[in-house]
Amino acid sequence: MSAEYATFGLAPAMRAGGVLANGDYQVHRDFVDFIVNGRPLLFQLSDLDAVSPLASDIPPAIFTAHVRRLLLEAQAPLEEGRYVIYGCPECEGLECGAVTAVIEKSADGSDDFVWRDFAWQTTERADLELNGYHGIGPFRFHGDEYRAALGQLLVEDDPQARRRVLLIGARVAILAKLAAALRTIGIGAEIAADATGVPPDELRTYGAVAFGPTVPDATRHSVRTVFEGADVPVAYVDGLAPIIPLLVAQIEYALDRSPQEQRRLTRLAADPRAAELEVTSTCRVQLTAYRMGRLSRTHVHEVFDDVLEPGHHRVPLAPKATKGSAFVVARTSTHVLVTPTSR
Repeated sequence: MSAEYATFGLAPAMRAGGVLANGDYQVHRDFVDFIVNGRPLLFQLSDLDAVSPLASDIPPAIFTAHVRRLLLEAQAPLEEGRYVIYGCPECEGLECGAVTAVIEKSADGSDDFVWRDFAWQTTERADLELNGYHGIGPFRFHGDEYRAALGQLLVEDDPQARRRVLLIGARVAILAKLAAALRTIGIGAEIAADATGVPPDELRTYGAVAFGPTVPDATRHSVRTVFEGADVPVAYVDGLAPIIPLLVAQIEYALDRSPQEQRRLTRLAADPRAAELEVTSTCRVQLTAYRMGRLSRTHVHEVFDDVLEPGHHRVPLAPKATKGSAFVVARTSTHVLVTPTSR
């Protein structure tokens, strides 16, 4: 099959971490995704929980080595000229499975790059007949566009994303539990009364600031003024309720740097009867409802867990899941949305 020309680009993406309804943790990973013909390549590979080799939490030298491999400036890591396109978000072991492809210069002697023979691979040798992605590619990319996109990653000062959160609030016990949960999934977190006196270089390491519900307006304004004065753009999170998985989901959403038009989940709204959401590509969606009961006990209801096709969906909510003040979290492998149930 001849390779047709496709556009090539890069965009920030993440594998959404979180505290799951069953108590398990899912690690947060920031990475750079490949944008082919204006759409994330990951979304074209069905519902795959994976990250590209261009992850922000790997050492700079290894990050650079991955970029140079994609530019064909270093030897392919696998047999038959195959390169890892997406791998396991929890480890780098091939035994967990990886999407691989042959990357080569065009056979006609031009400056173009070709990605072909995509496959799911768990051993040193790919079985294209059994595990090939027969509907994906081959893609032919203009050499100048391809090199410019990847080359930009080599000249940036720091490929690391700002994966730290400043937690400000009066309930230190809740903040300590939240900080511990965030650190468990790979997000740094510090607790402070305000941001006064924090050096600008340290402020630049934060991607978000989370406020507890009782933080005075004067403190919120002071914190914003400090960050604006240092010319540091951050996302601000107003905690909805003292429920750790819910707060983690809010912060995950705040740290999502992927372009809005390239997200799998683009809308979530809920009332006591149903949740409505928009999905842009086929993917597994999990809906979880949280509410505070009497004596401040947290009630968790797993509402929905299934694969949805692109489009608008309405999912019924059981009355017990939304009794009183409730909140709904929608999650895919790459994105998280949070909403209160409106009445």
